[in-house]
Amino acid sequence: MSAMIEIDASFGEGGGQILRSALALSVITGKPMRLTHIRARRPQPGLKPQHLKAVEAAAQISAARVEGAALGSQTLSFEPQGLKAGEYIFDIGTAGSVSLLLQTVYLPLSFADTPSRLTLTGGTHVPWSPCYHYLAWQWLPYLNQAGYRVECSLELAGFYPRGGGIMHTNIQPSRHLSPLRITQRGRLLRIRGLSAVGRLDRSIAERQCRQALEKLGDLAVPLEIEVAEVPSASPGTFIVLQAEFEYSRCCAFALGARHKPAEKVADEAAEELRMAIEQGGATDAWLADQLLLPLAFVPDTSELSVCRISRHLLTNAVLLRHFLPVSIEFEGEADEPGIVRLRGTTLVPVS
Repeated sequence: MSAMIEIDASFGEGGGQILRSALALSVITGKPMRLTHIRARRPQPGLKPQHLKAVEAAAQISAARVEGAALGSQTLSFEPQGLKAGEYIFDIGTAGSVSLLLQTVYLPLSFADTPSRLTLTGGTHVPWSPCYHYLAWQWLPYLNQAGYRVECSLELAGFYPRGGGIMHTNIQPSRHLSPLRITQRGRLLRIRGLSAVGRLDRSIAERQCRQALEKLGDLAVPLEIEVAEVPSASPGTFIVLQAEFEYSRCCAFALGARHKPAEKVADEAAEELRMAIEQGGATDAWLADQLLLPLAFVPDTSELSVCRISRHLLTNAVLLRHFLPVSIEFEGEADEPGIVRLRGTTLVPVS
């Protein structure tokens, strides 16, 4: 057994991302870890239900020994015993994000010997996490481009606060990985979008669509925004927008909420997308953060030009060095446009 890796989880962004990334890296490398000061600077520090589900899921796929997995706990010991592919059902039980739960377990399972199938129940379109359509439109295509074989489908959308959404994921073993070099974006070719409601009047989605078209109309490129009603377990609304360039894509989305006008939902997504376009990076800020861990296992140099070097990206970079002999370089300052270069490791993950 490797020596226990000790991590003070109050560094950097200091949130639940440190827990999820550390769990994934512990399972892949087989290295036990102890986290202290988990979410220590949050208004409600320690583990919340969605974090406990991430611990439970990581432990289930690795037969891990776990201490400290309790609501409010700020200390967790996690000792993985292996990696087992299979069919798993994970129900968060709240509107906790299924996207974040997926990003805890998909990477370890990508290195298993056989395929896995996941059914995840919870929030698919909830605040503070990538919604399902961001994953499908932005994250998964780039992940697959790097050689990971992950597919997702949405059975039911789940909105805050009720959740109840259902997402299915198929994960095939990934053996032939390639670096990503996304440094140039070229001309803006078009903007596509989806404005949708679940268990609400379609007119809300139509209003979101009209407002987004008005906000982005001066960009002088084709604007194609579909209006739809999605099957859902709870009422809600969202809009997702994607700017397609010659060589890359940027994506933004916004969610509805009680007493939040449809026009404000559209404004939020349009303003975020416009900011990404104006900042000049080849990818949006969130994508680089979500690709850093999978690219760490590509034994070559990946290079990403980002609209903004996010705090989450910097935090993941620090965490990676606890587990892997990777080289990570940044050009640019936090919260500004920049470039991240990652030289991955040839370390063979445990199976």
